[in-house]
Amino acid sequence: MAPALFIGLMSGTSLDGVDGVMTQIDPSGRLQVTHHAFVPFEAPFRTELLQLNQSGPDELHRSALAGNAIARHYAQVVQNLLHAAGMKPEEVMAIGAHGQTVRHRPLEFDGDAARHQAAVGYTLQLINPALLAELTGIDVVADFRSRDLAAGGQGAPLVPAFHQGVFGQSAACVAVLNMGGISNLSVLHADGQVQGWDCGPGNALMDFWCARHTGQAFDRAGAWAAQGLVNQALLQQLMTEEFLQRLPPKSTGRDLFNPAWLEQHMGALSASHEWAPQDVQATLTEFTALTCAADVKRHAADATSLVVCGGGALNDHLMARLAHHVPGLAVVSSADRGLPPLQVEAAAFAWLAFKNLHRETASLQSVTGARGARVLGAIYPR
Repeated sequence: MAPALFIGLMSGTSLDGVDGVMTQIDPSGRLQVTHHAFVPFEAPFRTELLQLNQSGPDELHRSALAGNAIARHYAQVVQNLLHAAGMKPEEVMAIGAHGQTVRHRPLEFDGDAARHQAAVGYTLQLINPALLAELTGIDVVADFRSRDLAAGGQGAPLVPAFHQGVFGQSAACVAVLNMGGISNLSVLHADGQVQGWDCGPGNALMDFWCARHTGQAFDRAGAWAAQGLVNQALLQQLMTEEFLQRLPPKSTGRDLFNPAWLEQHMGALSASHEWAPQDVQATLTEFTALTCAADVKRHAADATSLVVCGGGALNDHLMARLAHHVPGLAVVSSADRGLPPLQVEAAAFAWLAFKNLHRETASLQSVTGARGARVLGAIYPR
């Protein structure tokens, strides 16, 4: 059978915009990206999404409208991909659409020990998938995380099984680090076993600090951080975060690693201290590199390579600091393994849509801690 066309769409915790890929997936699940497109978020919309990460006025109304806006951004990416590929909507089997995560609180709040009911918690990705199906004329698969939560899992990360198919090797252990707004690590063992979890912050704190002090959305290539000096007192204070010491399975998001968290830790050292902005940026970069490297050394000591994807792979200074903390381990961009860093997660959601349509499980009990593997996602027909 010939490969089928699937589109994958991803807007991550970096909140820069939507990455989309057109893919060909053969019946065995092998995937090839043929086209990539990106549509940025306008500054006011990005601000609105950041605000929706926290409690605020009229949240239900604002979240619903943001979901509609996300669908329209996604639809624009789909149109760009169809145009670039010279394809018609009816030639695409389905769109895998992640949506925009604004809250992630799995296994919290609603447990009842007296009734032996474990907490499920929630994870919230803003998108109107029905509107996306209407705008594109293509079946949409969305809501990938909630089925795993219902089975007692974290609902994240979802990409380790995909990483195994793309980057796994039968003769060696490979670690794959996705550095978006939050960092997550997949450990692909030579025997086929897969582990995966969120390490902590990726670009989220660095982007926030850079935008506040330079007006730029991110620190291009880490050039600004490279001008600063790491503040060891602040670094050690950040490293006291309890989440970093937890064992997998674990997942996190901007619910924890946000500006208020950073300001709390800076204030714990000295409320009146004047921080050199570039030194804080250097410290946040070191913090991200150090937390990721610590998890690699703790859980993937036998890995022969560390494959890095996500926006963090384009930060030269961050990549250098990461390599410094894992000496003897080859640190490479996912581009060197055939898939550019900004295409990996979008491709994963195309693959997840493929798995859904074939009624195949895509979650891993070893990653999320759920009671078993589940078919992920809900279908919204065109």
